[in-house]
Amino acid sequence: MTATEVNDWRFALVGTPNSGKTALFNALTGSRQKVANYAGVTVERKTGVLHTASGRRIDLVDLPGTYSLRGRSPDEEIARDVILGRLTSEAAPDFLLCVADATNLRVALRLVIELKRVQRPMLLVLNMIDIARRRGIDIDLGKLSAELGVPVVTSTAVRRGGIDDLLRRIDEVASQPAAAIAESNWTTPAIADLRAAQREADRVIKAAVGEPARPDTWTTRVDAVLLHPVAGMVALLVLLFVMFQAVFAWAQPAMDLISSGFDALGALSATILPDGLLQSFIQNGVISGVGSVIVFLPQILILFLFILLLEDLGYMARAAFLMDRIMGGAGLHGRAFIPLLSSFACAIPGIMATRVIDNKRDRLTTIMVAPLMTCSARIPVYTLIISAFVPNRQVFGILGLQGLVMFGLYAIGIFSALAVSFVANHFFWRESATPPFMLELPDYKLPQLRSVLMNLYQRAMAFLKRAGTTIFSMMILIWFLASFPRPPLGATEPAIDFSLAAMIGRWIEPVLAPIGFNWQISVALIPGMAAREVAVASLGTVYAIEGGKEAAEQIGQVLAGKWSLATALALLAWYIFAPQCASTLAVIKRETGGWRWMIVTFLYMLALAYIAAFITYRIALALGWG
Repeated sequence: MTATEVNDWRFALVGTPNSGKTALFNALTGSRQKVANYAGVTVERKTGVLHTASGRRIDLVDLPGTYSLRGRSPDEEIARDVILGRLTSEAAPDFLLCVADATNLRVALRLVIELKRVQRPMLLVLNMIDIARRRGIDIDLGKLSAELGVPVVTSTAVRRGGIDDLLRRIDEVASQPAAAIAESNWTTPAIADLRAAQREADRVIKAAVGEPARPDTWTTRVDAVLLHPVAGMVALLVLLFVMFQAVFAWAQPAMDLISSGFDALGALSATILPDGLLQSFIQNGVISGVGSVIVFLPQILILFLFILLLEDLGYMARAAFLMDRIMGGAGLHGRAFIPLLSSFACAIPGIMATRVIDNKRDRLTTIMVAPLMTCSARIPVYTLIISAFVPNRQVFGILGLQGLVMFGLYAIGIFSALAVSFVANHFFWRESATPPFMLELPDYKLPQLRSVLMNLYQRAMAFLKRAGTTIFSMMILIWFLASFPRPPLGATEPAIDFSLAAMIGRWIEPVLAPIGFNWQISVALIPGMAAREVAVASLGTVYAIEGGKEAAEQIGQVLAGKWSLATALALLAWYIFAPQCASTLAVIKRETGGWRWMIVTFLYMLALAYIAAFITYRIALALGWG
C-alpha cells in the first residue's frame, strides 16, 4: 500500500544554506521531531511529524542545505541521494518543499530549475517574505510560478501565522492523488546544464521580480564595520572575549544553586543511609561523581547560546570571511572557521560540519585539528582547576582574572590548531594549494526565540543523557576500583590506598611523574578517555573516598591543598591537547573512512599533551611554583 493510500505522506525540505529551512522545519513540526544520523554516515538526519488541519499525517525530513545536486560534499551527497531515492535505508520523498530566501533568489532558483530534472512533485516556498517586502522587493508570485512551472507560496517561519498559507497548501497537496500533483508541476522542460540553469534563473528573476528603487542598506552599513579588516577583527575578538567571560560570570549563580542541591542531597543520603558501602556508593560514587559534572551545565548552555545566536544572526559567515586570511596562512580553507568555531561547543558536530568543505585535503586537515579547539567537555576540568588555583579578583578593575585565564586557554587551543594545520600543509600534504574562498553572506536576521530555546533544550538533554549513561557508568567503575579490596583490619592509612584504583594509579604514575601527575590524576585519566568530564567526576569520587564527606563537598579546596600550582598548570596544559574523548575519535574514524587518521590524530594529540604538560611543569618548577 502506498503512502498516498493511507494518507501518510513523506515530504522533504530542501534548500540552500541560510534560507531559513530549519526554522521553517521547527515551525511546522514543533516538538514532534527527532535527530539522528543517516545509516553509515555522520550526516545529521532531522525528521518530524506534521498533522494537517484535515487530519492527515505528514512525515517531514529536513535535508542538509545544498546549492545543487552535484554532490561536491557529504552534505550535498546525502541531500542528492535522498531526493533521487538512492538510499537503501529509506524511500524517496513523495513531495519536495523547496525553501528559498525571498531576499536572495538567484542561487535558490537555480536549484529549483535543477530539481525539475528529478521529475518529483514540488512546491517552492518563498521564506522571509516579510523582509523582502520591507526592502521593497516586488515578487509577482503568479508570474514566477508560470515561468518556473512550479506552484509558489510565501512564508515567514519566525512569525506567528507566518506559515498559515503554506499549511493550507500542504493540506491541499496531501488531499490529492500523487499522479494529479505530478502532472500539475511540470509545465516547462527541465534544464540539465548548470550554467544554462543559472541563465534561466536570471531570466526568471528579471521577468518576475522587481528590485527596489532604493535598496535597504542596513546590512551594508553594519558590514562596513564588521567586515573591515581592522574594526571587524577587533569586534570578533571582543565578542569571543565577552563569550568566555560570560561562561564564568553569568553561570555562577546557577552553578552555586546546583552545587548546593547536590551537597544537600549528599548530606541527606549520609543521614538516611547507615555507614558502609551503600552509603559510600550513593554519596561518593553517584552524587559526588555525577553531580560534579552536572554542575557545569549552565556554563555549557551559555556557550551554546552564544553560538546559536551567532548562527541565527548571520554573523558566522562574516566571522569565516574575516578569518579567511589568517586561516589561509595556516593552510586552512576559510570555510573551516565555522566547523572550528562549532567545535567550541563539541568537536563532534564541528567535525561533522566539515562536510561543507569541498576539497578533500582541506576537509581532512580541519577534521584533524578540530579536537584541539576547546570544547564544552573541557569546561568542567578548566573550571575546577581555575576556581581552585586562580584568585577570583578583578584585573584593571573590570575584567575577571579567572575569565582571562579561561580566554587564554581557548586562545592556546585556537593557535595550536592553526600551528598543527600549518605543519601538516607545509610538510606532509603534497596536493595543490587551497582553492579561493567563496562564501555567500546571508542577511542579518533576528534569532527566533522558540528555535533558540528548542536547540538549547536539545543540547541540555544530550548533556544530561551523557551524564546519566557514560559518566554514570564510569562512576560506578571508579567507585568500585576505589573501594575494593577493603583495607585490612587495623590499617591506619586511608582505605583507598589499598584499592585497585591506587594499584593501577601507582603502576601508571612513573610514566606521568615527569609531568607532575600523582596517582590520583593517573587513575582519573583512564576512564576520562570515555569523556573528558569523567576525569573531574573521577577525581571527585577518588578524593571523596579518600577524604570523607568534607572532600566530597569541597573538592576544589581539596585539590588546592594536595596539588602544587605546577601540577595544576601541567594538567591544564595536558587537557588543551589530550585526545580524551572516545566519541570524537569514533566520529573521525567514520568521517575519514578508516582507522588510519583516527590513530594519527590520537597519537599526535597524545604526544602534544605530554610535551606541553612536561614543559609547563618544568617551567613552573623553575619559577618556584612547585
